[in-house]
Amino acid sequence: MKKILCIILALCMVFAIASCAKTEPNKPEPTPTDPNTPDDNNTPDPAVEPDRSYTIRIYSNSNSPDRVEWFVKKAADAGFTVSIDDNSVISGDSAAVQAANEKQDGDLIFGLNETRWGQIIGGKYENLKLIDWTPTWAGKVGDFKYDGQAYGIVIQNVLMLYRTDEYGTNGAELHFQHWADVVNSGYRWYRQNKVGGTTNANINSAMLYAFVDPTSPAGGISVDGWKTLWKFCAEGVSGGDDFKYGFDPLNRGDVQVSEYYSSALYGQIDAAANGSDHPLKGGLEPENWNLVDIADGTYYIAEYVGILDKTGRTEAQTAQVKAFAEWFGGADMQAAWAEEWDTYPCNTDAASAVYATTPAIYTIPNFARNAVAGTDMNYAEYVAAHSAEWTNILTNLGFYWADNNAPAEPDWDNLDWATLTQKAE
Repeated sequence: MKKILCIILALCMVFAIASCAKTEPNKPEPTPTDPNTPDDNNTPDPAVEPDRSYTIRIYSNSNSPDRVEWFVKKAADAGFTVSIDDNSVISGDSAAVQAANEKQDGDLIFGLNETRWGQIIGGKYENLKLIDWTPTWAGKVGDFKYDGQAYGIVIQNVLMLYRTDEYGTNGAELHFQHWADVVNSGYRWYRQNKVGGTTNANINSAMLYAFVDPTSPAGGISVDGWKTLWKFCAEGVSGGDDFKYGFDPLNRGDVQVSEYYSSALYGQIDAAANGSDHPLKGGLEPENWNLVDIADGTYYIAEYVGILDKTGRTEAQTAQVKAFAEWFGGADMQAAWAEEWDTYPCNTDAASAVYATTPAIYTIPNFARNAVAGTDMNYAEYVAAHSAEWTNILTNLGFYWADNNAPAEPDWDNLDWATLTQKAE
C-alpha cells in the first residue's frame, strides 16, 4: 500500500526529513483565514482588496497536460483564475525560466530546482525579479526557503536503487561511500543517454560530489571526477526510449543497479507488473529491491514558489497573486498535490496529512546542503555556480552518446579546460 491514510495508534505525529526543520511542539498554529485575505506578514497593506477577477499568469516546468488540467481546476475551485502553459508549449525548467524572462508577463513561477532559483535570485535573468513576500506557512518548510523571496513546495532527490533478487545481487547488500563507486561495483548499471534534463543533471551532481575541487580549471571538479563520469557512461547500459528513464530497465531486470527520481518511484512500483514479467515489488516495504546505502547521502532539490515583480500590476492584482501563492503553498493544497502526484511536500503539515511515516527515500542524508570547503557555498550553490561549465564540458567532450556510438576517450592529461568550459560555437 503506497500511502496510509489514517493513523490508528498515534495521537500526534510530526514529520520532517533530515533537511527540514520540525514543527515546534508548543507553537500555536495560525488561525485559518480566507485564502484571498492577505495576512500580516504580507504586503501590500491587508486593507487592499484583492482583485478577484485578475488572471494570474504562471510559469512552471511542473506542467504535464494532465497536471495542468488538474491544477487549473483546483485553482478555480478556490476562487482563482490562472493561465499556465503545458509542456507542449514549455518543456523543462530552463525553457520555463527563459520564457518568463523573455515574455515579461508572468506573475508567479513555481517548480524548477535550487540551481535555477539560485540563478533567479542571483540576477542571472535580467527581467525576473521577485517581490518581498513571506507566507504564513514559511516556518513549515525548514531550510527550503530563500527568506522573503521563495519558499519550498515539493522535495525531490535522486536515488540509486538495486534489485536484491536473482535479477540483481541475489541478496547481497550494496554499500558505497560515494555515488561514483558504482563504476567499480561489479554490477550492471543504467546510465542516462543525454546531457539535458533536470533528473540527468541531478544524477551528474550526485556522481561529481566526491570530486569537488574549487581550484580545478575543469569546472571546479577534479580531472579524476570527469574520468570517473566517462567510465560511468562507457560501461553503463543505455539505449532507446525503453531506456529513457532508469526505472524501466531495472524493472525488467536489464540492469542490477539504476538511478531514478524520488517523486515517481512508488507510483511506478504500483504499476510495475504492467511493464515486466518479473517486476519490482513492494512500495514502502521493498520485497525484491532496495536503496543502495551510500555514506555521502544523495542530492536533494526542492521546487519553490515565488512571486514575480511584474511591471504595471496594480496593488489589488498583486494582493490577488499573493493570496494565490498563500493558498498554493499551504498545507491543504500541498497535501492534495502530493496525494494526486506522488510527491513529498516541504510543508510538514501537508506531509503529515498524507504520509503516516516518512518514506525511506526521504530519510537519506542530503549532501546538497553540505558546505564546500574553500568556498562560502553549500553544494547546491556550488552546482548552480558551475552548472553551465559542466554542461559545456559534457557537450564538448561528447558525454552521453546515443546507441553506444562512443567517441574516443579524451586525452585527459592534455585538455584545454578553459575552452571546454565554454559553450561550443
